[in-house]
Amino acid sequence: MLGYLIRRLFYAAFAVWAVSIISFFVINLPPGDYVSSYIAQLAIQGNVIGAEEAENLREYYGLNQPAYVQYFKWMNQIRQGNLGFSFEFGLPVNEVIGDRLILTMILAAATIVFIWLVAIPIGILSAVRQYSIWDHTFTFFGLVGLAVPDFMLALVMMYLSFVLFDFSVGGLFSPEYVTASWSFARVLDLGQHMIIPIIILGTAGTASLIRITRANLLDELRKPYVATARAKGMSEWRLILKYPVRMALNPAISLTAYILPFLVSGSIVVSVVLGLPTVGPILLKALVAQDMFLAGGIILLIGWMTVVGTFLSDLLLVWADPRVKFEGR
Repeated sequence: MLGYLIRRLFYAAFAVWAVSIISFFVINLPPGDYVSSYIAQLAIQGNVIGAEEAENLREYYGLNQPAYVQYFKWMNQIRQGNLGFSFEFGLPVNEVIGDRLILTMILAAATIVFIWLVAIPIGILSAVRQYSIWDHTFTFFGLVGLAVPDFMLALVMMYLSFVLFDFSVGGLFSPEYVTASWSFARVLDLGQHMIIPIIILGTAGTASLIRITRANLLDELRKPYVATARAKGMSEWRLILKYPVRMALNPAISLTAYILPFLVSGSIVVSVVLGLPTVGPILLKALVAQDMFLAGGIILLIGWMTVVGTFLSDLLLVWADPRVKFEGR
C-alpha cells in the first residue's frame, strides 16, 4: 500500500506540474499581453499611452522577458507559497482569491453533499422500481436537469424567488454581513443564501448521477449472485443495499473526482448571474485582461483539485470495493 501511495503522489505531482506549464503557455498564446489589454481599455476611455510608456510598463511588470523566464520566476514564487502578482488588481494573487477561494470550496463541498444525498436514493428507487411511475418521473426530471443550462435555471429561480417570496438570491451574504467578521449569525446568513446556488449548481450533477446509479444498479441486479442471495432467503432491501448498491456506487465515487473542479470552473456564468463572490468571475476577468499570473494561479488550483479528487476517489474505490486492488493501478 505504501508503494501505491508513493507512486500515486508522484503521478499527482507530475500532473500538477504539467497543468502549470500548459495553463501558463496557453494563457500567453493570444497576441498581446496585459499591457496591450490595459492600453486598449484606456483607449476606449479616450486616454492614449505612447510606445515608450508602454515599453516601460512591460519592463516594470517583467513582460518583456521570454515566456519561459516568466514561467520559471512564477514557479519559484509558487515554491515559496506565493502565486504571483495580479496586474489587474495590483495585489498578490493570494490576497485576491483568498476569501473567494474559501467560499468557493464551501459552496462546492455543500453541492457535492447535496448531489450525493439526492441522486443516490433516487437512482436506487428508479432501478428497484423500474418502469414504474416513480422511474418515469425521475427520468423525465433527470433529462430536464441535464438539458437546461445552469445560468437559465439561475435566472428563472431569481425571478420566482423575487416575485413569489420577495427574496433576492444574489450574492452569498445579506448587505449587513458582506464585510462583517465571521460569527454564528454570518454563518447562518451564508447557509440561507447558499440554498439556491447549491440547487442550481447541483442540478446537472444530480441528474447525471441518478442516471449512472440507476444504470449500474440495474446491471448488478441481473447478476447471478443476486439470484443466489434471493434463493437463500435474504430479504429484498437488505440484499439490494448490502451487495448491488455497493457495487453500483463505484462509478459514482469516480465521478466525484471530476465534480469538484467542474463546480469551481464551470460555475463562472452562474456566479456572474447570481453575483456570487467565488473565484469564477475573477478567473473570467483575469482571462479577458490577460492577467497571466492570476489566471494561471486559479487554473493551477483547479488542476490541483482535480488531481487530489482523483487520488481520494481511488482510495475510496479500494475501500468500497474489495475487488479493486492496489497492485497494477
